[in-house]
Amino acid sequence: MKIVTFGEVMLRLSTPGVERFIQTDSLTMHFGGTEANVAASLAQLGAHTVHVTRFPDHALGRAASGYLRRYGVDTQHIRYGDGRLGLYFLETGAGSRASQIIYDRVDSAFSRIQADEIDWEPILQGADWFHWTGITPALSQGAADCLLAAIKTANRLNIPVSADIVYRSNLWQYGRTPQEIMPALTEGCTLVLGSKTLFSGIYGVVGSSFQEAGRAMMNRFPSVRYITDTKRNSVSASHNQLSAKLFDGDTVYKSTLYDIQPITDRIGTGDAYVAGLIYGLLTFNDLQRAVEFGVAASVLKHTIPGDVNLAGIAEIDTLASGDSSGKLRR
Repeated sequence: MKIVTFGEVMLRLSTPGVERFIQTDSLTMHFGGTEANVAASLAQLGAHTVHVTRFPDHALGRAASGYLRRYGVDTQHIRYGDGRLGLYFLETGAGSRASQIIYDRVDSAFSRIQADEIDWEPILQGADWFHWTGITPALSQGAADCLLAAIKTANRLNIPVSADIVYRSNLWQYGRTPQEIMPALTEGCTLVLGSKTLFSGIYGVVGSSFQEAGRAMMNRFPSVRYITDTKRNSVSASHNQLSAKLFDGDTVYKSTLYDIQPITDRIGTGDAYVAGLIYGLLTFNDLQRAVEFGVAASVLKHTIPGDVNLAGIAEIDTLASGDSSGKLRR
């Protein structure tokens, strides 16, 4: 299968272990971005994944491309130009002390992208899926326009489109609001990941339950076939409980509830769920199995440092089938 993703990739600088910013003398370097995390996670499952982004034309931009290639992502359609590489700093929490992230991404090379820089037709030819998130159109008008062109091309080529409509209110700084931009993007979607609160806040779509809100979204956007969401209970920074659900217009498919402790790295776990769900929808003729595969992939990501889920199909299937023992394999 071929999956195309589009979005910004940033340099992640993390304190070692669970050290605080004030006490550390070094930072660990990774690269990550929610859409690229989906691409890299799917590459571990054998998919041909293509990530489209824009990097600064210097050594760090080239290093970011190399990082994606290391995890099997096709980078041939990445563009290089002016601007900087976005950063984020991570301090990992433990127990009752929460993790915290500080973003430094204003005026990044990706935010300067323009719609005419990307020719989506050849990129999307032969693709089985296209994925985006609400972070991309929040960054600039150019990014929003480029994304809309991608979605329209995917629709014309009959390629399913998924959206994680994650909302970052502080990112919308270019004079437009998500209520103005997001509906036109969502009109071309097949799968939407979001909550009742997001549906109400962004689209004015109201429902008293996940099922009612999902049905209202499908009425508003007829192309949408699936609505999904995860439910996380944070007992502490080191102990979470996670489940997911998927609605197809008739039935709500609920996953197993997982108890996750200890947590090695919380970042990228939602992206791992999306990647696993996309894989399941394209591979299994079974929606229950697809949502179970997605949430099991997310659970395993909690054990892996960095932004990318490096779990393989066999590991995910083992957990999804009920074996959470972590027994040594020889």
